[in-house]
Amino acid sequence: MQARGSVFRYGDNIDTDVIIPARYLNTSNHKELAMHCMEDIDQSFVKKVQDGDIIVADKNFGCGSSREHAPIAIKESGISCVIARTYARIFYRNALNIGLPILECEEACDGIKAGDVVSVDFSTGVITNETSGKSFQSEPFPPFMQALIQAGGLAPYIAAKGAKA
Repeated sequence: MQARGSVFRYGDNIDTDVIIPARYLNTSNHKELAMHCMEDIDQSFVKKVQDGDIIVADKNFGCGSSREHAPIAIKESGISCVIARTYARIFYRNALNIGLPILECEEACDGIKAGDVVSVDFSTGVITNETSGKSFQSEPFPPFMQALIQAGGLAPYIAAKGAKA
């Protein structure tokens, strides 16, 4: 499983209210949520983001409320992966539950800038900044986690396995 795209770069403490502002939480339409993703911190995000692009952030990404809307908005906007120094625990769990790949790697965060083209191999954990030629090592996803992400999240994964949720 791999991802490749241009980088949107953000700093510390990007909270769920910035990822998807609360004024849009009255919808469960994923496409509509994506249309407002990051708009309070980056007005150009929804105009520039393309399928496969990657978010790189610093510490405590996804802090704030426990809403699942935040990773849904990111994933539905076309982002293929988020790389950060650290995540808020509830965002981390919600992202995996909905099938949004996320990695922690301090060195990658130090060595990746906005606009760089980055590729990620989830089975090896290798993050490559194709712009600079530098590679970084994160924890690889175990096979079951890759299957969960490929299925589109926890609920589709369980359904595919024929188990009861």
